[in-house]
Amino acid sequence: MKRTLLGLLAFAGLLLTLVPSLFVFSGSLSPETNKSLMAAGMLLWFVVAPFWIKRSR
Repeated sequence: MKRTLLGLLAFAGLLLTLVPSLFVFSGSLSPETNKSLMAAGMLLWFVVAPFWIKRSR
């Protein structure tokens, strides 16, 4: 259960780095908001992913 939740959070972080750029390209999101969302996604990914990827012993 915990591993699944970590995986979902890591995937959400990756989506926050990709999807806002598509909205900027389409003109429906400002570049400033894009930077904020991408920074949040980056932080989420780098905080959660090591725990998700770590092999259980």
